[in-house]
Amino acid sequence: MNPTTLSNFIAGAWQQPHGRKTLPVENPSSGAVIAFVPLSGMNDVELAVRAATSALPSWSAMPIKERVQIFFRYRALLEQHANELAELVYTENGKILSEAMAEVDKSIELTEFACSMPQLISGEILEVSRGVECRIDRYPVGVVASITPFNFPAMVPNWTIPNALALGNTMILKPSELVPLSSCRLAELLKEAGLPDGVLNIIHGGQEAVEAICDHSGIHAVTFVGSTKVAKIVYQRATSHLKRAVCLGGAKNHLIVMPDAHEEMTASNVAASMSGCAGQRCMAASAMVAVGPVDHIITRLVEESKKIIPGKNLGAVISKIAKERIERYITEAEQQGAKILLDGRNTKVTGKENGYYVGPTVIDFVKPEMNIAKEEVFGPVLSIIRASDVDEALKIENANPYGNAASVFTQSGGIARYVAEHVSAGMVGINIGVPVPREPFSFGGWNESKFGSGDITGKSSIEFFTKLKKTTTKWNPEARKNWMS
Repeated sequence: MNPTTLSNFIAGAWQQPHGRKTLPVENPSSGAVIAFVPLSGMNDVELAVRAATSALPSWSAMPIKERVQIFFRYRALLEQHANELAELVYTENGKILSEAMAEVDKSIELTEFACSMPQLISGEILEVSRGVECRIDRYPVGVVASITPFNFPAMVPNWTIPNALALGNTMILKPSELVPLSSCRLAELLKEAGLPDGVLNIIHGGQEAVEAICDHSGIHAVTFVGSTKVAKIVYQRATSHLKRAVCLGGAKNHLIVMPDAHEEMTASNVAASMSGCAGQRCMAASAMVAVGPVDHIITRLVEESKKIIPGKNLGAVISKIAKERIERYITEAEQQGAKILLDGRNTKVTGKENGYYVGPTVIDFVKPEMNIAKEEVFGPVLSIIRASDVDEALKIENANPYGNAASVFTQSGGIARYVAEHVSAGMVGINIGVPVPREPFSFGGWNESKFGSGDITGKSSIEFFTKLKKTTTKWNPEARKNWMS
């Protein structure tokens, strides 16, 4: 089948962009080109903003209990088309099919949470004085935009789409140009569920499209998920145009392993955290801080990691460029004196020789000053840093500029509590390698892993996607007066 050229989704229909430039979309597992994605610009964003602006009055005026009925239907369609969506994620992202299906299952959970919005945003009212009442109601922000990454083509768009739209906003979605297919199918399912035209619009493209979104005066809020470097730029550019913005960046998550940690559970959890989604997730374990005598756990960790087989239970990384970058980090660490316990470089998968695979890699005796210890590798690579005690481990963790997640593996409740209280991260795990909060708890890190206030998932998303209106009313002129009246 010849690769197709994608279109933008504007006002409920597929529309060709103004420009002719495109990029190839590859299947990372095989290297084959599966589509061409257009590189949209300001003119295309303008059309999407007009469509979203036109749809906003009627959509926001619809009672929220009616709006969420669409998302009940959307949830059913996600479930009905789960296998198809998982195949799309598998094809354009390269992760294994079970991981792709888990991503679809998480999208269903996110939609379920959006369906609960009527119960979560009911207005507040209080008689503050005799005959005087104050009332708070929530209103949508307006036209919002969501810029999403390559590593979760279905889940991350669903971090924002159901909540933002259920709360009465209209949206422009700019998916990663590396994985545009899943977002296109989500738009079709939402239309089938009854979403009015113009409420959700999709603009494909790269830097020019992102800059147009940040600059456009008709867009009132922007969310971004991607690297820290770009998150900073998007946050600064969007807020300079007086928009609300929450931009999630990269991570360097440390898993502190104490000598009393449960050997089997720790080894399997750390290995899974390091290699899940080929390490291409901002919650992946990229550094293990080994405290004291834990060589028995490291030996077991290597054995567990050897069970992770590229092409079988380990997917491809997103591109040839990513594979080369990851392998350079490994080689540099080896040259600087680190010890390779398990080497995933130069991996080839039979039948998929042109795929972009990096095998699970475990590197011991990494020094905190090495690049592999400081920078986000975004691959199935675990660096082991040695520490003499828990305070040194915390010092190593807290010295890194990121703050997405951190975990501790121990059977001591006191140490677990001590680490949870002192670690500089927004999400903490205790004997959990990937401490992702489940709904209604929100996802979000600290430090250079997040720019902006609030979060874009869970209950915190309500604050981001709505604005408050406070109304004070006096009905009874005969009521006894005091200074508050």
